[in-house]
Amino acid sequence: MLSFTGGLVLFAALLHASWNAMLHGNRDRFLSMTWMSIAIAAVATLVILLTPQPANAAWPYIVASGLVHIVYNVTLVRSYRRNDLAEAYPIARGSSPLLVTLGAALFAHEAIGPLHILGIVMISGGIIALALQGRRVSRAGVLAALTTGVTIACYTVIDGIGVRLSGRQALAYTAWMFLFYWLMPVLFVAMRGFAALWTPIRAAPMAVGSSLVGGLVSIAAYGIVIWALQSGAMGSVSALRETSVVFAVLIGRVFLREAVSGKRWLACVIVAAGAVCLGL
Repeated sequence: MLSFTGGLVLFAALLHASWNAMLHGNRDRFLSMTWMSIAIAAVATLVILLTPQPANAAWPYIVASGLVHIVYNVTLVRSYRRNDLAEAYPIARGSSPLLVTLGAALFAHEAIGPLHILGIVMISGGIIALALQGRRVSRAGVLAALTTGVTIACYTVIDGIGVRLSGRQALAYTAWMFLFYWLMPVLFVAMRGFAALWTPIRAAPMAVGSSLVGGLVSIAAYGIVIWALQSGAMGSVSALRETSVVFAVLIGRVFLREAVSGKRWLACVIVAAGAVCLGL
């Protein structure tokens, strides 16, 4: 992977960990995710008006990715209801490079070399260590985080193939995919009512504002990843992005004041190191 591209993906990793921290830091994460989605969808709508359409071959992947992203949003909220950021985030993000690498090999015929196998072993070992640490991480919590990891792998492989069929229209591809985020406020209103969405604008403007900012950070973070997927191996791009587990633990410790044991630090470093091996 080119150093410039790698640097951008690392920056995307930092952005991704940041918006996850914003989401986790809000009490009502479903509400926060909904306002994040509104910001993302609004930006996507504007971009669509200013860019050409992707090639026809990319449309099935745009639709599939958009729907999987909605499932991802829901599972992510569920995961953060059960775990601290330093627990849920590494499990969800650490499991995805393994699945992305296997999916890319199966559907895009990308090779898996010895260094990739080493990275897979390190990531799997780190995830097991995270899952077994402490008593606060329930089986249901681990399952929720792993489910999130599966959805991450699904949309990454879908987008990796789809953006390559878009006719070099990564920005337009990203915007059309994120247009599906308008489904999140529809889902929220259907479950809680319109007042539950609108009232926090006056009752908790800071929470809504941070969610909107988180949405903007999110679309920038994943937009970079989709751009990198045009030419970089899916497993490599995904793995380099998942070094965000280290950023997440740092953010969780410094800003959210979450306790991070020495063993958890070590496990996160192992996951991150394995991700780097996959990215080499």
